[in-house]
Amino acid sequence: MASALSERQETVLALVIHEYIDTAQPVGSKSLVGRYDLGVSPATVRSEMVALTQAGMLRQPHTSAGRVPTEEGYRYFVRRLVGETDLPLEEKRMISHQFHQARAEVDEWVRLAASVLAQHSRVASLVTAPRSARAIFKHLELISTAGRQVLLVLVLQGGDVRQQMLTLAEVVPQERLTETAGQISQACQGRDAAGVQSQAGHFDALGQEVSRLVAEVMSRADAVSAGELVHDGLANMLSMPEFADSETMRQSLRLLEERSFLEEFLAKALSPAIGGVQVVIGGEGAWEELRDCSMVLARYGAPGFATGALGVLGPTRMAYGRTISAVRYVAGLMSDLVVEAFAS
Repeated sequence: MASALSERQETVLALVIHEYIDTAQPVGSKSLVGRYDLGVSPATVRSEMVALTQAGMLRQPHTSAGRVPTEEGYRYFVRRLVGETDLPLEEKRMISHQFHQARAEVDEWVRLAASVLAQHSRVASLVTAPRSARAIFKHLELISTAGRQVLLVLVLQGGDVRQQMLTLAEVVPQERLTETAGQISQACQGRDAAGVQSQAGHFDALGQEVSRLVAEVMSRADAVSAGELVHDGLANMLSMPEFADSETMRQSLRLLEERSFLEEFLAKALSPAIGGVQVVIGGEGAWEELRDCSMVLARYGAPGFATGALGVLGPTRMAYGRTISAVRYVAGLMSDLVVEAFAS
């Protein structure tokens, strides 16, 4: 994070971001002075915009164009300038009424949460169903496919099946893969991820490699819901100028459709704490798939009973204050419902 900006620079940065979110067009100093009572000349604002550009908060798409925010500018804005915002009381009442009118079924809550988030954030939403138990090992299969490629098929208690391709250091015959899978299945039956990890030292090198991978897969299953994953608001995304480019649009749609990526992303990015909201801008340099997007996420539920995840996916040009407020409020409602259903 860059060092703190001056008060006037923060004002200019915030106004540029607000204007760019509304118009999707580069913002110039004259338009800011004409629209807002800043008490300074366009030349002064232009000088501050140059300083913000040098600080990496703004960029100039073309020599004669105005400025647009950078990912670093958005991060500074979200972490220092958005502050504690809240949805208007009337919107909160309407959302609360919708939830209380819904049937007392988890699937209904999940679909409603996705719909409400898409409507109020005006981007795409995703919600995972609450999960009420840790992943417990039941059975493992290792299937040789081609060369060193092996398909790992993990069956968890409750019937959830996880599959993952792995590349071994050397070609291993199917007979040995079957033997290794049997040994792990026998030793790890009924264990959680930590229990599987604790057994790794009892196996040979191949068994250790596989059992550690199994533990990782189970940890990801613990981190997010293994149940239904619902998304909504694709039409919101497709109507935005950022997604007029067909490849950018296809990439964004793939993010919502590829469950394995979303599960791994949520497992690594989302805090286990209930109630906090996290903002991931441009993938934060760790997820190339998200380089053109931002996500606002929260975990909901009752710790020790059942938890799930919800959030929104949109362009970096997102109305962060409103979106954070919507995610926080819906997460709170979902937590109340889960407490009533699972913990009471």
